[in-house]
Amino acid sequence: MKRHDVDLNFELVDRPFSQILVAVDEDDSDSSLAAFKYALSMAKTNRATLGIVTVLELEDLNVFEALSPEKRTAIRQNLEATLKLYIAKAHDVGIEKVKAFIREGKPAATIVNDVIPTFRPDVLICGSKTKSVNSRQKIFIGSQASYLAQNAPCSVMVIRPAFNN
Repeated sequence: MKRHDVDLNFELVDRPFSQILVAVDEDDSDSSLAAFKYALSMAKTNRATLGIVTVLELEDLNVFEALSPEKRTAIRQNLEATLKLYIAKAHDVGIEKVKAFIREGKPAATIVNDVIPTFRPDVLICGSKTKSVNSRQKIFIGSQASYLAQNAPCSVMVIRPAFNN
């Protein structure tokens, strides 16, 4: 086997993240909460600005909900209330700078095309859970997390629910 010459003679440079974006889903899944907990820890350690984004998936709404302005307003108000809880928790643990984003559309594409250019994070943190395809196969990264990892212009960390156990 041929060995490649690699120059490992370098100095480490401390580069803390200053802008951390965490994606939380509207249903507060275990993977989403794990990502949020990790983002809190990282933001506090780095004294970073924490961005929190949630995206209302219009495709998940039934026809009545999608066509009813009152129903969409109620859903959006519920998301705003949930984001306020996330912001309060961030402040409770000592994170001073927190920005929240609510968007509508396909989550991963909306985050990549709208929120990241606006917030300009150093790193995006998201959750993902393993899904069984059949008794022998599993998908180890969800479609949203996969899209984010492949298309985000910043580093992406995918956190599993088991991280917090």
